Amino acid sequence: MIPEGTRYYPPPEAAARAALKNAWYKLFASWGYAAVELPALEVYDPAHPLAARAFKMVDKSGRVLALRSEFTTAVIRMVAGEKLDEQLHRFQYAGKLWLRDSEVGLGRRREFVQVGVEVVGAASPRLDAELLELAWEALKAAGLPSARLEVGLPSLVADLLAATGLTEKDRRVLHAAVERKNTPELGELLERFAVSGALARAILALPDLFGGPEVLKSARRLALSDAAQQDLDWLSAVLELLPSELDVLLDLGLARAYDYYSGIHFRAYTPDFGLPLLGGGRYDGAGAEHAAGFALGLERVLEARGLPASVEAADALATDANLARALRQKGWRVELAWTDKLDELKEYARKRGIERIVTPEGEERP
Repeated sequence: MIPEGTRYYPPPEAAARAALKNAWYKLFASWGYAAVELPALEVYDPAHPLAARAFKMVDKSGRVLALRSEFTTAVIRMVAGEKLDEQLHRFQYAGKLWLRDSEVGLGRRREFVQVGVEVVGAASPRLDAELLELAWEALKAAGLPSARLEVGLPSLVADLLAATGLTEKDRRVLHAAVERKNTPELGELLERFAVSGALARAILALPDLFGGPEVLKSARRLALSDAAQQDLDWLSAVLELLPSELDVLLDLGLARAYDYYSGIHFRAYTPDFGLPLLGGGRYDGAGAEHAAGFALGLERVLEARGLPASVEAADALATDANLARALRQKGWRVELAWTDKLDELKEYARKRGIERIVTPEGEERP
């Protein structure tokens, strides 16, 4: 028995997980992202964004600890604790996270792995464009070239709602309707809160601002505040820096965590898998003056891609230890026989898909 929301990963799944993590590590390193390791145990902080969902425990001193529930906060704490905040840093990480959610199922677990990157110490459209392109490359490296990036601008939503002059409580009600893309409800709320005219029409248009580059043109025709116009200018600059073959979808009504993301926010989907494979964006001021990044869900990516049916077979089964060592030095993957019974070795090799049995006298076929 193991706890709900956890599972074993026997071969070949464990091999697929290791191979994908290694591919991402090499990709991120080639872009200048240095690996960091972060503690799985943290001091419990009621102000942490996932505090209510964290696994908590008490150490022998009586201090409340929590299992790591997300990486961004951990990276920001590392930057501050190690006094690394005087220049731009590119980090990559990989590891387990834990959430005590009761809802588990496809793509949802209480113990799961995320792999991601963070850029801390600077903000520019160039860096945001870099993250979008790198996320795209990570999806291709995972064997998901058909995955699409959806790019939103929560800061645009926040600036439009701020222009209403409403209380934070009322703005959150409007935000929820925008996020649900419930245009009738949004219209009723704007009327109830006495928001009218060009500003109301701009807010009401947010759920429908979804599509290609034409979305930016539609947004610019709206009556926007100076801050909202600057948000669109930033997004336009980011999009102009992307390679031409990277075709993103724009969703300017993507308002998730509008009080957290200070600029763009993006997710990725495949046509036949309904959960996001990655997520990220810019969150200046959320623990660091300037920070942005994204994280990939290892389990979700593998479920979307499909798992291998079997472990890749060894190149040979050797009956002699010295022979096995010599073949490994040549780059072969070699298993060592545990018995001299050739019939037994042949049966094992057939089951494993090993195509040759190597002996000091020569080769045998299973």
